[in-house]
Amino acid sequence: MKKKENMVEGLQNTTSKDFSEKFKMELLNPQNIGVIDDPDSHVRVTGVCGDTIEMYLSVESDKITNIKFLTTGCGATIACSSYTTRISKGKSIENAFKIKPKNIDNYFEGLPDEHKHCAKLAVIALKAVLKEYAKKRL
Repeated sequence: MKKKENMVEGLQNTTSKDFSEKFKMELLNPQNIGVIDDPDSHVRVTGVCGDTIEMYLSVESDKITNIKFLTTGCGATIACSSYTTRISKGKSIENAFKIKPKNIDNYFEGLPDEHKHCAKLAVIALKAVLKEYAKKRL
């Protein structure tokens, strides 16, 4: 995980038109970073850019009670993973499967083209951890 000082420096190197205020707030205050001890599901996915996301999931009565992530990715991957986990928490497995990269892109008021794949990677990690959970239940 990158240090907060590095994230702030990265933000200072962008112009205000590159990222929305919502994106900047998510990056500076990411949620759900960490590991869940004894999770119901855990996956590690690596995107085409080389960023890796590990995602951990806890479920009770078909609802996501806890979801956390770790990443070696860039600021956009951190922000997208944070938002993805935030909107997943409390959802049913079925509804969490409906989250799409465009939901993340829309929330952040349009990611720059070179970072749209970060939203996709966060959703790929989410769906992978959900599928792994479903597979374990069979």
